[in-house]
Amino acid sequence: MPVQPTTRLPIDSDVDLHVRRQRWELRRAPWTVLGVISVGGALGALARYGLAVAWPHRPDQFPWATFVTNVTGCLLIGVLMVLITEVWSAHRLLRPFLGVGVLGGYTTFSTYTVDIQQLVAAGAARTGLAYLAGTLAAALAAVYAGITLTRLATRSHPRRTTHPRRKERS
Repeated sequence: MPVQPTTRLPIDSDVDLHVRRQRWELRRAPWTVLGVISVGGALGALARYGLAVAWPHRPDQFPWATFVTNVTGCLLIGVLMVLITEVWSAHRLLRPFLGVGVLGGYTTFSTYTVDIQQLVAAGAARTGLAYLAGTLAAALAAVYAGITLTRLATRSHPRRTTHPRRKERS
């Protein structure tokens, strides 16, 4: 976002500050959405922490906990996206809570990069390269598997045709 030079506050480039109605848009904060994302993020981070504590590794070892966390998180993101976009008429807060919050807090691609740096620094460059490529391939395959398997599992269930708040056009 651009920064307004006189007040140094971030501004929304889609809002014309000369239009009163659009200025009001900046005062409203999506507190409910931010709240469910925060709670979900805390829960996801706790789950990730639990895996890391249960499955520790030395700097020169393959970081299985982070690998499993990221791959299972990607699988669950694939499952979630099919369920909330194709199967369910989901509550408006479900996607921010589960997708951004829980799964965003659970997956940890920042730790993934630190793990690679530690592997290389510990003299395990081959393991670092295998981890780098393996995580990327496994994460992408997991999203695809989550989408495909969920579509197969829900094929016999009636699909949502419209968003609950949107009316069909005549």
